[in-house]
Amino acid sequence: MCGIVGYVGALPVRDTLLAGLEKLEYRGYDSAGISVLNGDHVDSIRAVGNLQALRDAIAAEPAPEPVANGAPVALAEPGSGIGHTRWATHGRVSERNAHPHVDSDGRIHIVVNGIVENYMALKRRLGDEGAVFSSETDAEVIAHLIAHHYDGDLPLAVRAAYAELDGHFAFVAMSAEEPGLLVGARRECPLVVGRGDGEQFLASAVPAFLERTRTVQYIEDGELVVLRPDGVEFMTAVGEPIVRETVEIDWDEETAEKGGFDTFMLKEIHEQADAVAETVADRTARGDGVDLDELGTIDDDFLREVRRIIIVACGTSYHAGLIGRYAIEEWARVPIEMDVASEYRYRNPVVGPGDLVIGISQSGETADTLAAMRLARQRGAKVLAVTNVMGSQATRDADGVLFTRAGLEIGVAATKTFVSQVAAMYLLGLRLAELRGTLEPERLTDLITELKRLPHAIAAIVEHDDAQIREIARAHYQSEFFLYLGRHVGLPVALEGALKLKEISYIATDAYAAGEMKHGPIALLDDQTPVVVVATDSPVLDKVISNMQEVRVRGAHVIAVVTEGNREIGEHAEQTVAIPATDWMLAPLLAVVPLQLLAYHVARLRGLNVDQPRNLAKTVTVE
Repeated sequence: MCGIVGYVGALPVRDTLLAGLEKLEYRGYDSAGISVLNGDHVDSIRAVGNLQALRDAIAAEPAPEPVANGAPVALAEPGSGIGHTRWATHGRVSERNAHPHVDSDGRIHIVVNGIVENYMALKRRLGDEGAVFSSETDAEVIAHLIAHHYDGDLPLAVRAAYAELDGHFAFVAMSAEEPGLLVGARRECPLVVGRGDGEQFLASAVPAFLERTRTVQYIEDGELVVLRPDGVEFMTAVGEPIVRETVEIDWDEETAEKGGFDTFMLKEIHEQADAVAETVADRTARGDGVDLDELGTIDDDFLREVRRIIIVACGTSYHAGLIGRYAIEEWARVPIEMDVASEYRYRNPVVGPGDLVIGISQSGETADTLAAMRLARQRGAKVLAVTNVMGSQATRDADGVLFTRAGLEIGVAATKTFVSQVAAMYLLGLRLAELRGTLEPERLTDLITELKRLPHAIAAIVEHDDAQIREIARAHYQSEFFLYLGRHVGLPVALEGALKLKEISYIATDAYAAGEMKHGPIALLDDQTPVVVVATDSPVLDKVISNMQEVRVRGAHVIAVVTEGNREIGEHAEQTVAIPATDWMLAPLLAVVPLQLLAYHVARLRGLNVDQPRNLAKTVTVE
C-alpha cells in the first residue's frame, strides 16, 4: 500500500528520492519521509500530509549535499538514501508514525510496506532487551530487530531479522556504518530493482525510477537484494546467491504525466478507448474466434471440460468479475460463483480439481486476492490471474495469466483498468464459448465484431457526452445521498458507478438490484434524492422501467443511462445520457463511462482532489 524508494549513486540523494516518491504518491499520502547518508550519520526528515509537506520540511533544513550556483551537483562519493510515502494501517497518521523508522541507537533506518503480524511478540522481546520504541506502528519493530542482529554486516542482519518476521511486507534497510549500501527484502508485497550506470534503485513500482533507467530486475517472493552503486546481488532468505535476468521496460515518461488534462483521473478516462483496444485487438484478429496464448497450463482441453468457475476479486475488480460472470454463463454455459476475495479463504470453500479460479487484481499485488488464489491452488484448482502488471505476484502465483493492457494508471479511482478487466473477461467468455461450442458461429463472429467496435464507442461517449454529464452533475452535486439501480448485467455497472461516486465525492451512496428496491431502500427516497438507473436495452428493460416509475412516484429525481435511439426511457427520467447501441451483454463496457464522468464532475464541483481521495490508496497490499 505504501510507496518505497531507495537509491545508491552519485546523484543528489534528496532530490532523487523526492522525484521517486512523487511518482509513487498515489500509493499513500498520509505522511512521507526520507533518510539520507550524511558523512558518518544518517539525516532523517519526516512530515505529515502529502509530499509537499515533506518538501517544505526539507526546505527548512540545511542541505547536506553540494550545491553550485544554487543547483545541486553530483556527489564526490556515492551517496545512499531511502524514502517512503505512507498509507496508514497500524498507528494513527502522525509524524512519529511516519517512515523511515530507526532503531534506538540511530544505526538502522528502514522503510516498510505491509504488515508484520507477529510484531507484538517481537516488540515485547526487544523491549525487554533494551529497545526503545518511538512509534505506534508494527513497522518499527523491523528496525530494532535488524539492529539486534547487526554486527557490521547489514545483509547478514537483514537475513536474520527476515527469518523472524511473520506477515506480508517489503522493506529496505540502510546503516550509516556501511555507506553506499542498501538491503531490501520482500514477502508478498511489491519491490523492484532499477539498474543504472554507477547507480541503482529499489522501489515499490517502476515509475519511481523510470526517468533514470528502463532496466529492471524483479525480486521474487522470499528473496533479499543488496544494492551498491556498482552492482546488485540477489539471494535467498538463507543467503544463497541467485542470478536474476534484467528486463527492459518500454513505458515512456509521458504515460506517468497528466498529458495536458487537469487530473490523472480525467486523463485516464480519456485513455479508456485505447486501453480496451490494446486488450482486445490482436486477440480477436481472426474475427471468428478469440486467441488467448498466455494461459499457461490452462489449456484448451481443460477449458472445454472445466466444471465450474469461481471468480475472486475486491472492489472495482469484483465488479468487473460480476460482469464476467453474466457473460460467461450466458455465452459458455459454465456455472460461475462470485466471491469477495477478502471473505473467500475464511469460509473454508469447497474447491478442487476440475475448478477454475480466476483472481482479478489490477496491480497483481492485492493481498486478499492473492491469498484466495493460493488457497484454491493448494486444493487442486487451476488458477488464472487477470492483471495489468507484468511480473506482479499474481502472475507468479497462477497457472496462467490473462493480461489487461491498460498501461500505467495513477488515479486512485480505477477507470481504464476497470474497462480493460471487463474486456478481458469478455474475451475469456468468448473463448470458452468457442471451445465448448455453445454459441453459433455467426453469433460468435457478431459478438467479436461488436467487441472490436467498443473502443470507438467509448471515445464517442467521452467526446460527446461530457458536457451534458457536467450539467447533470451541476444539478445534483450538493445532494447528500444518491441511489444507483440496475438489473441483470446492469447491476454491476450500478455498483461500480456508486463506488466511484463514494470514492471521490464522499457522498453517501448506495447501489441495489432494482428488484430489491421495495425490500428496504425505497424508504430512503424523497424529493431530494437523485436515483441513477442503468436502463440500457436488455431482456429485462421492461422491469427496469417499472422500477423507475416507482422511484418517480416517490418524488426522486431519475438520471438514466440509456441506449441511443430509445425514446421511451425519457418519459420516466428527468435526465438521460445515451450510449451507442451494441449487443446488450457488451453494453456495460459503455454504460460505466457516463457514471465515471458523473462521479468525476460531482467531485470536482465539490472542490475535491479526485486523484487522491481520502483514506484510499491505489494498491491494497495489506489485509
